[in-house]
Amino acid sequence: MTPELIVEYASIFAIFILVIALLMTVYRAVVGPTLPDRIIALDMLVGIVIGFIAVIALRTGYTLYIDIAIALGLVGFLATVAFARFILVRGVVGEGEQVQSGPQRAAVKGKAARKPAKTGKSSKSAAARGKEVN
Repeated sequence: MTPELIVEYASIFAIFILVIALLMTVYRAVVGPTLPDRIIALDMLVGIVIGFIAVIALRTGYTLYIDIAIALGLVGFLATVAFARFILVRGVVGEGEQVQSGPQRAAVKGKAARKPAKTGKSSKSAAARGKEVN
């Protein structure tokens, strides 16, 4: 078995596996169910496309494709960071879930963790206080 034949079979097998991974990842990106699931699926799609580019570079022998794959990896990383920032600013993750950030980190399902600050004034009205005194 020659090395060229081994590379040929390995690249066909790699393309087959990448197609299966692509289909499963597209399904996860479409179905979700939450926004982080979709963002991770999109990040995974970038990784799969980089794999396709690497296999094509190996099959054709054209090494410029590797530079394109590296650039795509950098852009894909920046896109993932931008999506994560979007989730933090938006504050909502998915169905009823909220991102816990800042002073609300200890909060449970969006309820404030801190108690309202006491201002020294009673929450009762003046009429209600008058009735208590009498």
